[in-house]
Amino acid sequence: MKFGPVPVAQAGGAILAHSVKAGGRKLRKGITLQKDDLATLAQAGIESVIVARLDRGDLHENAAARRLADALVPDPAAAGLRLAEPFTGRVNILAEGPGVVALDAEAVTRFNRVHPMITVATVPPWQQMGPGGMVATIKVISYGVPEAAVARAEAEARGAIRLAAPVFRSAGLVVTEIPGGPPNDKGIAAIRTRVEALGMELASPRIIPHDAAELTRALSDLPGAMALILTGSATSDPDDVAPSAVAAAGGHVTRFGMPVDPGNLLFLGDLDGRPVIGLPGCARSPALNGADWVLSRVACGLEVSGDDIAHMGVGGLLKEIPTRPQPRAGRRG
Repeated sequence: MKFGPVPVAQAGGAILAHSVKAGGRKLRKGITLQKDDLATLAQAGIESVIVARLDRGDLHENAAARRLADALVPDPAAAGLRLAEPFTGRVNILAEGPGVVALDAEAVTRFNRVHPMITVATVPPWQQMGPGGMVATIKVISYGVPEAAVARAEAEARGAIRLAAPVFRSAGLVVTEIPGGPPNDKGIAAIRTRVEALGMELASPRIIPHDAAELTRALSDLPGAMALILTGSATSDPDDVAPSAVAAAGGHVTRFGMPVDPGNLLFLGDLDGRPVIGLPGCARSPALNGADWVLSRVACGLEVSGDDIAHMGVGGLLKEIPTRPQPRAGRRG
C-alpha cells in the first residue's frame, strides 16, 4: 500500500486518509475519492490530500476484516455467534445468547503475530456473555493489507472462537440457616439472577436447618438439573455439613476450595449424574466472585477439573464485596 500526500487532481480512486473540511462539506477519512469529491476539494482551494492506494495483491480493510472474521468463526450459527457488518476495517463478533466464551488462545496469538496491521481482541477465555455481548473485535489497522498476510492469518486461527451455550435448563437450590445467620432473601435473589442470566430456571428454593441429615434428605429429591447449596455457616472443611450431606445422599465431592477471592470456600461435586455446587457465602452478593466462574462453565456443560480451578488463581484476586465487614488484611478468612 502506498500512503502519503498527492495533488488533488491525482487523488481520484484513492482512499482519503484523514478527514477534510472543504467548504460546507466534511469528507470523512476512509472514503474512496470520486470526481465530485475532487471538485469540492479544488473549489475549497485545497491543493493536496493525504491518501492511501492499494497495491496489487492488497485487500481493502473491510474486505480483509470480513475474510478474517469468516475464518475465526466459519459457522456463526453453530458457534452461537453473530458477525456484524464490516466498517472502517472492523468486524465485531457478538454473542447470540447466554454462554461462555471458548477460545483457542494460542491460535488467537498466532493470528495476531502474522502482520501488525491484522488484529483481533477478545474477552478473556471462559468469560460469561449475555445476548448481544461483544466477544471479539477484528480490526485491520491500515486501509489495506496484503492478501497473502490475510491468508496466513486465516490459516492460523480457523474456528478459534465460539460460544458454549448452557446445556442445563434448571437448577435446584437448598439453603441452610442458623439462628442469627444472614438473611436469605437477598442471597436467593442474587443466585436467581445468576441462574436466569444463563437462560436457566431456578426451582423454588428450599430453606432448611443447618444440619447434615436435613440437607441429605433435601438433596435426595431436590428438583433441577443442577443442585446448588448455600449454607448459613461457611463450609470450612471437606467433612463439613454440606460436603458430608452430598456423600450421604450418594454423591461425591470432586473439589473443595478454590484460589479465587472472594470465592475460596466453594466445592464441586456430583450427585446421581447431576452437578452439585456448594456455593461460598459471597454468592449472597451480586458482585463477581469465584462461584460465577464455576457456575457458568458447569451450566454450559464444560468440564471443570481441579487443574482448571488451580489455573483460576492467576487473575483470581477479585475486589471486595459490600457484605464483608472489613478488608481481608488483619483477619482470618
